[in-house]
Amino acid sequence: MYPKLLETIGLLKKQEISDDRKAVLKPLIDFIQKNLKDKKTININFICTHNSRRSHLSQVWAQTASVYFDIPDVVCYSGGTEETAVFSKVVETLMEQGFFILKISDTENPVYAIKYDEDLHPMIGFSKKYDSPFNPAHSFAAVMTCSKADGECLFIAGADQRIPITFDDPKISDGTPEQAKIYNERSLQIGAEMFYVFSQVSNLKKE
Repeated sequence: MYPKLLETIGLLKKQEISDDRKAVLKPLIDFIQKNLKDKKTININFICTHNSRRSHLSQVWAQTASVYFDIPDVVCYSGGTEETAVFSKVVETLMEQGFFILKISDTENPVYAIKYDEDLHPMIGFSKKYDSPFNPAHSFAAVMTCSKADGECLFIAGADQRIPITFDDPKISDGTPEQAKIYNERSLQIGAEMFYVFSQVSNLKKE
């Protein structure tokens, strides 16, 4: 992995996860562990309203954590209840934290290649509905990353399991002097929780 990204991961691993949040994250740990035990592909679709901020941060950090902890056959996706665009500050934040990001389609809804290692295949990031043909239609965990999407989408067709893991929206800081700080903090929070999830799977894997 890129050196700057490894520095950021060092920060993630030092963050404390409260007992309340560990309880929220437990169903995702169990889903991953069950599919790993059954030797199935572990598909995870992170869902938010606009697929522009929290769902992408969750997708990127979860996929990175799966590689870091050597959990096989994990494929992370993201989607929204509507299609918009990845917010530019999300891209900037991830780049500052060590990812290499290349814009491969410069449209109103840009497509990004997001790399955590120069020799490994990139993640593809762009805004899409959660049921887009790009995402899995069956056999996946639907992780609801915002309370609005969680409330609106009580049923996700094709999902094996629906898991609410909501985060505060960094959008509240847009246009303020606190924006960079808030986006950095939210990305680190999401990254720390995704690393906790996969560290627990890794520990169970060794038992």
